[in-house]
Parts: sequence; C-alpha cells; structure tokens
Amino acid sequence: GPLARLLVGYGRGNKEIQDAVNGALAHLNVPVDALFSTLGRTAARGIETQLVANWTIEFYNTLMNNIKNGDERMANTQSWEPSSWPNEAKGVGFMEAPRGALAHWITIKDMKTENYQMVVPSTWNASPRDPKGQRSAYEAALIGTPVANPELPLEIIRTIHSFDPCLACAVHLYDEHGNHISQVQNIASCDS
Repeated sequence: GPLARLLVGYGRGNKEIQDAVNGALAHLNVPVDALFSTLGRTAARGIETQLVANWTIEFYNTLMNNIKNGDERMANTQSWEPSSWPNEAKGVGFMEAPRGALAHWITIKDMKTENYQMVVPSTWNASPRDPKGQRSAYEAALIGTPVANPELPLEIIRTIHSFDPCLACAVHLYDEHGNHISQVQNIASCDS
C-alpha cells in the first residue's frame, strides 16, 4: 500500500518522496520508526495523496503533449470493441491500487468469461496464517496494541482502518485464552 510505496521511493532516493516524508515526520515531531505503525500507515495515505495530486498535473501535461504530437496510443479504443476479441483468450493484470497490490486473472472461452479470479490487497493483508504460521499484516499489527476499553476497542479499529480494508466493519475481541470479551458492529466510521 501507500506506506510500502513511500518506503521504496524513499530508499531509492526519490527527492520528492523524501522531502514529503521528512516534512510529515518533522510536522508530527516523530522519528522515522513511527512510520511502522497505525500512525505511519495513516500518514502515508495523506502523503501519497498529496504527491499524486502534484504528479497528476505532470501526467496530464505529458498526455496532452503526446496527443498534440500524434501519439494517441493511450486513446486506442479498438480493443474495447467486443467483436474484435478472439473466441478464446487468457489475461492477467497486476497493479498497485490505493490499498496495495491487486491482481486479476481471466480466461475467455466462446467469447464468454470461463474463469475469473482476483486477489485484492485486503486478501493479502487479512489472510489467515500460512502453512509456516506467519501472521497476516492485520494480525501482526495488532500484537501488543494496548486497548483502553475492551468494551469499545477503538485502538483495534484504528489499526485495522489504517490498512484501508475492504471489509465489513465489526470487531470481535478475545482474550489470550480464546474467551470472548466483546463485539462491536456498525461502527459509524465504517458507514462512509
């Protein structure tokens, strides 16, 4: 997601990203380690949004210059016409979505979708433990999170929300012995 993209850009020496991250850290008066937290994931969304807003002007100007110079590859709509499609085809697409890595696979047979699969960022982040017992990003982020009020575990909700999940909003809180402590549903911040 945004934090990973910022960290990669920062580590590769992208000055715009470094300046934006350093500026946010200075404004918040927190060390770089704070990036690896609920605060860091949330701040990364804002930092990346500002960077992308700035870059959008650049992207638009580049597109307009390309079109003026006869490069219309971005506007080639021939492949959008279903009659131009083959009877059978396979395709795969990977991209970075706001939440993280997104992948789609499709198989077309007799001009109809035979199989379609996608793996979305929330699938990666909320996955169950793998065969080696490795935790999902959500589970790992919650370890050691202090909860002021177990009847209203807002800290847990904030941590999960920092991943921008595409999930229903409910929290079931259990103690270390598996005993149910509380359940919170229909949290107002999930209604948006």
